[in-house]
Amino acid sequence: MPIGIITGSGTYALPGFEGAEPVPVKTPFGEASVTRGSCAGLDALHLSRHHAGHVRLSNHVAHRANIWALRELGATAVIGCTACGAVDPTLDLGSLVVFDDLHFPSNRLPDGSLCTFFAEPGDPLRGHWILHGGPFSEGVRQALLAGASGADHRVRDGGTYGHVDGPRFNTPVEVAQLAACGVVAVSQTGGPEAVLCGELELPFSLIGYVTDYANEVKPGDPTPVASLIELMGRSGAIFADVLRGALARLRDRSPSAAGTVYRFEQG
Repeated sequence: MPIGIITGSGTYALPGFEGAEPVPVKTPFGEASVTRGSCAGLDALHLSRHHAGHVRLSNHVAHRANIWALRELGATAVIGCTACGAVDPTLDLGSLVVFDDLHFPSNRLPDGSLCTFFAEPGDPLRGHWILHGGPFSEGVRQALLAGASGADHRVRDGGTYGHVDGPRFNTPVEVAQLAACGVVAVSQTGGPEAVLCGELELPFSLIGYVTDYANEVKPGDPTPVASLIELMGRSGAIFADVLRGALARLRDRSPSAAGTVYRFEQG
């Protein structure tokens, strides 16, 4: 059964992804574009959030269609890859973070609607995603950590991911508020993916590649845009290195989804 891989800014095609076959998937939430193929010799489904040429900004990403499509195509787990801005100044540019918690208090999709599949009263699958422990699958997290370590990439085990709404970047006071909540790095797409995978009971974890320091994290020393773009350009190869080891580990294990979905029709 395939593993779903979601990539973002800078990684529109996944290096080392073989036998790529585009698969358009019609879902109740619109059509999603998924590519079926293999990564490290294992069945995989690749989904580019922004599509080639970055035609979709973060406010255009169709999260519900994307996650539904991966489930329809048989994904047994999902790995999210994101370029992110460091809120913790001790993070090095070009390093990785495998997150273990989530700051997403708005729980909103880009169109402003609530981030949930449970939109209709009486839906037999409706329920609450009850979180004991973190919002990310520990089995997928451990696979990502092993993949990063095996490829000799600097990686932090744990840290809170902060979802922020785009497409603009954040002001200094907004970044300071996130830091006060314990957020270590931010980007604009990971929150909905975690929640929606949770509702579908898909094991999901998120790995970030640090491309810049968020606004005034390094006072008076902003990350040059050219440096951000250069690091973003490297991210695809870094993620591909990690994924090779992570998928090999997941082949031999069946990770559990984070939390429990209490469904009223089945409770």
